[in-house]
Amino acid sequence: MTSNQASLHMDHIYRYQRYIYDLTRKHYLLGRDKLIAGLNPPQNGVVLEVGCGTARNLIKAAKRYPTCQFYGFDVSLVMLEEAKKSIARAKLQDRIQVAYGDATNFDGADAFGLAQYDRVFISYALTMIPPWRDVLKHVMTLVAEQGSVHVIDFGQQQDLPAWFRKMLFMWLRQFSVYPQAELKPELEKVTEQNDVSLTFQSLYRGYSDYAILQR
Repeated sequence: MTSNQASLHMDHIYRYQRYIYDLTRKHYLLGRDKLIAGLNPPQNGVVLEVGCGTARNLIKAAKRYPTCQFYGFDVSLVMLEEAKKSIARAKLQDRIQVAYGDATNFDGADAFGLAQYDRVFISYALTMIPPWRDVLKHVMTLVAEQGSVHVIDFGQQQDLPAWFRKMLFMWLRQFSVYPQAELKPELEKVTEQNDVSLTFQSLYRGYSDYAILQR
């Protein structure tokens, strides 16, 4: 799938969903605020979100870390429209910038004039990107020395009832979301290839997977 095809696909999914996205997702995108609390960027640091959607996470993070600058990109143009509106409502245009971009080849220098960032995070976006392994490899090029990548996404529901897992996965497929059983092994490969450390947690009885790759 090309960047243009991915953009059209995501715009189709979120053409109307964007208006209720934040209201409806808060009940099942568990762990997003835990990720934000764990970013802990340095004073005056720069933070990048991959797949920023409506900018909900960027706004929360900007309020929590008032000395930092925040950046985000998304392949969906309709979601970026909502993001810009949300950022303006929060009066954070001076601290948050968003742009169009493909997670497999995003060029931070071209988009924001910054090639690398102190923190890079991906919140419930990885499972929507078919070449998600390529994304994990690419984001490591966007992280500065001493920086870290933070990931939260759907887990395998291993400690929850089988019927719940089946129903959840069926429902997620309606939005082109495919939880990846190979996430942890793939992250371990990334650590070996980039000489970084990995912290991996299964949260909420396997509902979410939370990982930090630290340089």
